[in-house]
Amino acid sequence: MNDVDENRLEWPTLLLLLTYVVWAAGTMLWQEQAVLSLLLTAVAIAQFSSLQHEALHGHPFHIAVLDEALVLPALALFVPFRRFRDTHLQHHFDPALTDPYDDPESNYHDPQVWARLPGAVRAVLRWNNTLAGRMIIGPLLGTVKFLHTDLTLIRAGNRAVVKAWLMHGVGLVIVLAWLLTWGTMPLWAYLVAVYFGLSLLRIRTFLEHRSHDAFRARTVVIEDRGPLALLFLNNNLHVVHHMHPGAAWYRLPGLYAAHKAHYLRRNDGYVYASYAEIFRRYFLRAKDPVPHPVWPVRKTGALPETGET
Repeated sequence: MNDVDENRLEWPTLLLLLTYVVWAAGTMLWQEQAVLSLLLTAVAIAQFSSLQHEALHGHPFHIAVLDEALVLPALALFVPFRRFRDTHLQHHFDPALTDPYDDPESNYHDPQVWARLPGAVRAVLRWNNTLAGRMIIGPLLGTVKFLHTDLTLIRAGNRAVVKAWLMHGVGLVIVLAWLLTWGTMPLWAYLVAVYFGLSLLRIRTFLEHRSHDAFRARTVVIEDRGPLALLFLNNNLHVVHHMHPGAAWYRLPGLYAAHKAHYLRRNDGYVYASYAEIFRRYFLRAKDPVPHPVWPVRKTGALPETGET
């Protein structure tokens, strides 16, 4: 199929700009309804991150400068859009999925590095491999790791990273100007909302990928059609997205319904019925070990990958 229909104006994606209205309302309701204010702002930030994901894949205009302009305000504060774009597109090289070094979104560690970590650090990382831990401490761990990586790249003279942060500064000015001019939410409360929004996103990313000898089988399908699927813009059908990264979010359910057997054959049955099932099974129990289970085999090339079907 043709992943991208460049002649179609993507109204469903444009309608997602209502996320800004929800975000603005949330930041203005603090004095009247503090709890509702936090909830609306956090949900809007999570939805906005999903919208950024659409933009980096070329939606809704298929013109990079216009797609970026739609998501310029830095609602989530800490991740420049261009860095999200560059690291996420690197993540889309499927043969490297879950690689502790080559996949920027991997939560696995090199077993040799893992063996040298202090016990307290390993305990924290094990907790982070439960859904509860991923939601509670995952945003902090992910943000610290990301900022440390980018600071290292900036110190090494990486101009692309510097430019990404400079553009991010424009987005931060927009957000801070709104909060100081029209918003009633104090900065500390906004930081709480950002953290909660990032925590919601950790539900989506918790088990998107697994270790497997065949890279085609590393990407999940979660057949949820509830509010979380909408919040994540159908990226719960993640193997469909990886096979058709140019397809808009609202096309993914139709693709999955039409070719379900093919997708589940391709990912070797890595499927869950709903996010409720994932909460029941993994809220307090780790799904995976932290050290990569098949890392030494894959690094030696003993199992060549031929599975792109």
